[in-house]
Amino acid sequence: MKTTITFLCFLATAVLALPATAQHQGHQQQPKDTVTHQMGQQDHSQHMGMQHGTMQMPMSHAFSRNLPMSRNASGTGWLPDASPMYGNMFHRGNWMLMLHYNLFLRYNKQDVFEVGERGDSQFDAPNWFMLMGQRFIGNRGLLRFSGMISLDPLTVGSNGYPLLFQTGETFEGSPLIDRQHPHDLFSELSVGYTHMLSEEADVFVYLGYPGEPALSNVAFMHRPSALNNPDSPLGHHWQDATHISFGVATLGVRYRNFKLEGSSFTGREPDEERYNFDMPRFDSRAVRFTYNPSTNWSLQASTAFVKSPEVAEPDEDVYRTTASVLYGNMLSGDNRYFTASANWGYNYVDAHHKEHSFLLESNLQNDRFAVYGRYEFVQKSAEELGFEEEAFGHDETLGVNALTVGANRQLTEIGTVNVHLGAQVSLFRAGSQLHPYYGEFPVSGQVYLRLFPRLMVPRM
Repeated sequence: MKTTITFLCFLATAVLALPATAQHQGHQQQPKDTVTHQMGQQDHSQHMGMQHGTMQMPMSHAFSRNLPMSRNASGTGWLPDASPMYGNMFHRGNWMLMLHYNLFLRYNKQDVFEVGERGDSQFDAPNWFMLMGQRFIGNRGLLRFSGMISLDPLTVGSNGYPLLFQTGETFEGSPLIDRQHPHDLFSELSVGYTHMLSEEADVFVYLGYPGEPALSNVAFMHRPSALNNPDSPLGHHWQDATHISFGVATLGVRYRNFKLEGSSFTGREPDEERYNFDMPRFDSRAVRFTYNPSTNWSLQASTAFVKSPEVAEPDEDVYRTTASVLYGNMLSGDNRYFTASANWGYNYVDAHHKEHSFLLESNLQNDRFAVYGRYEFVQKSAEELGFEEEAFGHDETLGVNALTVGANRQLTEIGTVNVHLGAQVSLFRAGSQLHPYYGEFPVSGQVYLRLFPRLMVPRM
């Protein structure tokens, strides 16, 4: 059954992308200095769009008529302007529409050499599909919407996929441990409106059910430095797990390359019923400050009170603080770039429960070939990993290190769908207390086919 569903996902992706083939063949790659010059400009006429027949087609950022489209990220977040965008672009009347997706067909083996007792293996297909649209309203307004679905509940399974040392959310009433939970079928349904005060200033509002509050870095599923890696970070619930919140309202203001925004949102993470809409609570709050000092960098710092995020710990509230640095650099030649991300996340519950996480990842795309890596350090309690606290000492915090390296290469192109063959290896190292259960150096590996759209190079 799962094999049939996986094949249908592959077929649907190819069919969805085929109608855009002719349009993308008409878009030519621009020289590096031309692209960099365009992204660094604040010229109003550039971001107003392009003429196609008699229709005005907006080509701006989703939350500003005067910022480049390449700054688009998940939720209301920012990427560096020198970031690649993969997708299919369509125009319908005054609307500009973009289709983005990422699909992995893979075999995943955790603890390849079986040095511990907590490994597992699985054939699965992590995936997401997003449709975005935007249009100008009058002389100063910008309206946008975004809808994202994930077929993870079908192609990965209700209990997610195996991933050593991963924790968060539940299956059949029990916490998921050494597994990454599947994402909800409806992962984002949001609308936003921006009003231009001047070419240097905007105010905007964002509403999502579900949606992503102004907290943390760009969600890992949408970071250019993470797109080639099928796995969620181990620090997901210390950094960007709020990217699916059932009830989000964000108000923000931009001045030049500074942005300040605040959100009210539902702190409880999605329940294990992956096809429904959870109750909106609006019981949590977040504030985020973002600054893009140049076309290559994006910096953010955020803090939040998250009310009862885990269903297994309903009386436990979390104060979450994050900071991150994103880097992007378009290299000379077609589809060549280097991207990187450094993320720090900190969860504070009380004086006895405070945990840090750190992530450093990068990706080098050399046209049809990519190499990438990720290093993580995360602190987790014995209880989070399924052990009785008494076995390790009361309130013991356990440190986990993980290093992943991978590579992939294009096999073929079906219409506008890239098909890449890849593999990656992960090496884990935890404290000696965990060696009897995980082994000293557990190693995990996977091979995969990745399906995603080609690079977008819109003609200005």
